[in-house]
Amino acid sequence: METQISPSELRNNLETFTGTETFHSIPLLNTRFTDGIKYLADVANCFWLVTDVSVIAKSLMDRSYFVTIDFKKLSEDQQDAIGYEAIIEYGDGNGNVLETHKYHSTDFPLDKLRLFFTDGTLLLPSEH
Repeated sequence: METQISPSELRNNLETFTGTETFHSIPLLNTRFTDGIKYLADVANCFWLVTDVSVIAKSLMDRSYFVTIDFKKLSEDQQDAIGYEAIIEYGDGNGNVLETHKYHSTDFPLDKLRLFFTDGTLLLPSEH
């Protein structure tokens, strides 16, 4: 389901999710995600993001039980300098970066987004 809404409306809608009624799963990864993440994936058409960050965050669980995931689109100057459009940093929630992934291009509508991964579950900060 692809819906055209503005980035600001998407961000505002994401902030309304608190808790979850249903856990959705990625069976091949043996991970799950919340209603807020399902909404994000549906509206922003970004199941690629849900899958990518779930794979990486799960691989980091031996280094940190709680993983922060920070997506950031780079400025045009930064893109020109390093050749990537976006980065995702994975941290331990205490300011320590565990891993960084770079993306040459992205159609993700938000300039930045923070997600959490804990206990095999991907969630929005407001759902924690």
